[in-house]
Amino acid sequence: MSRRHAVATGCVLAIIALTLTGVPVAAGPRAPATASAWKPPSGMLEAFQRDLGLTRRQAQARLLNEARMLPVATQLRRRLADRFGGSWLVGAISQTLVVATTDEADIPHIIAAGARAEVVTRSMAELLLIKEKVDGALPAKPRVGGVRYVDAKRNKVVVLSAQPTVAENLIKDANVDMDAVSVVSSTEQPQPLHDVQGGDAYYVGVASRCSVGFSVMRGIQAGFVSAGHCGKTGDATSGFNRVPQGVFQAAVFPGSDYAWVAVNHNWVPKPAVSNGIGGTVSVVGSKVAVEGASVCRSGSTTDWHCGVILQRDTSIIYPQGAVSGLTRTNVCAEPGDSGGSFISVDQAQGVASGGSGDCTSGGVTYFQPINEILTAYDLTLVTDTITSPSTGTCTGYPKIYVGNLESGQVAYRPSTSYYRATVAGQHHGCLDGDDGVDLDLYLEKWKGAGWGTVAVSDSAGPDEQISYTGMPGFYRYRVVSVSGSSPYTLGFTTP
Repeated sequence: MSRRHAVATGCVLAIIALTLTGVPVAAGPRAPATASAWKPPSGMLEAFQRDLGLTRRQAQARLLNEARMLPVATQLRRRLADRFGGSWLVGAISQTLVVATTDEADIPHIIAAGARAEVVTRSMAELLLIKEKVDGALPAKPRVGGVRYVDAKRNKVVVLSAQPTVAENLIKDANVDMDAVSVVSSTEQPQPLHDVQGGDAYYVGVASRCSVGFSVMRGIQAGFVSAGHCGKTGDATSGFNRVPQGVFQAAVFPGSDYAWVAVNHNWVPKPAVSNGIGGTVSVVGSKVAVEGASVCRSGSTTDWHCGVILQRDTSIIYPQGAVSGLTRTNVCAEPGDSGGSFISVDQAQGVASGGSGDCTSGGVTYFQPINEILTAYDLTLVTDTITSPSTGTCTGYPKIYVGNLESGQVAYRPSTSYYRATVAGQHHGCLDGDDGVDLDLYLEKWKGAGWGTVAVSDSAGPDEQISYTGMPGFYRYRVVSVSGSSPYTLGFTTP
């Protein structure tokens, strides 16, 4: 049996009483000092009211809470390492972050960070290994075990099956610890959603239609990512207006479900996702949202719908074969929405793969995480620079550097040296200075014969943010005082 303790803190949650005029926002280009200056993406609050049953004020509070909790969850996951048992948000407005650990000694650290602690039997790493054994034990038959995922809240691996007895026997025969597995009777049988701005339609051939995920670049070549089952390498595409658009450069399905399409010079990639009401939502980065966080989907059949992230690392069996590594959500979708954008506030999350149900009765939809696609094809997400909701300072980052710059001075961090990224992934930098000065932030990468700038944040104010998806290598930050003297704080995360 799983041993679990929930440890609550009284301070956690003052966040439930958030007033929108009293919560500071993230450091960013020309960012005012209060949360009232930050405006949620167009159409998102309305979708939250419709799909999550929230009032407008509750929807605003939820977005702010999720932004505040994400860096806390990231920091604790790294600190707990192999003791980490998962994290998730609870409450209608995401007012509480729960972080699980296998060691009671971690409880004070979790509480001190502003989260609620829960002690569990199995770590996330152990659960993922158990899920691998379950995946190997079940045949590629949708009715036997069409959906498998790690449920961090239950500290178990869950199997949804139309034939639960058959599934249980197969898992037992594979010598899997049944205390760690829950087989649930279910009629859910996901189907690929068959049938350049995120969410817009594109066509493969005469009749096949899918949806654009996110705009990307590979060097100087523009394109977009989408679902792998939408086409194969070499297939030509046309846009929503049936004008020739591009060619599939690569596609994977089954196994995974992702692809990228290179577009011709008549198509300009935009850092935006359609919100279904004539507007767009800006794409600022691809920070991975916490389980329980809100997420919205844009697709060419059903437009814009929102829900929450349920589980990650999900394996499902389509009629065409098994796909693993997907994220499970309760956002609805229908055929033709495949490949479309999943976004959490302004952070790209992934592209729609498949699901069950519809947007009349509700349903479950899965997405392929965006960062895996970017890494697989050495792509860079096309992003915008806007102010996001946050805590307003560059605290809470695993790496923090402070210093002072006079007008015209330059500082390199970390410690006038560099850091090494051993894997591909996201680099996030946050610079905070005094009002009235102009500081700029640059991320540089070693090119073999010298340093080259790969990302820039150079607003006319003291506060800057960078979000960059990069390959392994050596990196450093350059902090520049364009005008004025000021102390500064630089916080950053590495892949």
